[in-house]
Amino acid sequence: MKETDPEKLALLYERFKDVCLVEKEVWLEIFMPRDVVKGGPVLTNRQDRYEVVIDDKEVEATLEANIPLGGKALAAAIQQYRDHISFIKKS
Repeated sequence: MKETDPEKLALLYERFKDVCLVEKEVWLEIFMPRDVVKGGPVLTNRQDRYEVVIDDKEVEATLEANIPLGGKALAAAIQQYRDHISFIKKS
């Protein structure tokens, strides 16, 4: 199921950026802690798994090139190309 909720997408883009920076490459699978109670995320060992789909190889190459430049550069690239990046929730 493709994620479409704007609030969840904002968190997923941020998580995607963080994972890419840690792994030093474009990472195509991320895990998000599951919201357990209303009012925000809760730290839990229950997580949702998402496949990251980038629909253009040039966009993926651009994201990869921005990783060594740091968080701000990568965040700007993700923002610019967010229409090419989607998250598919895995069961």
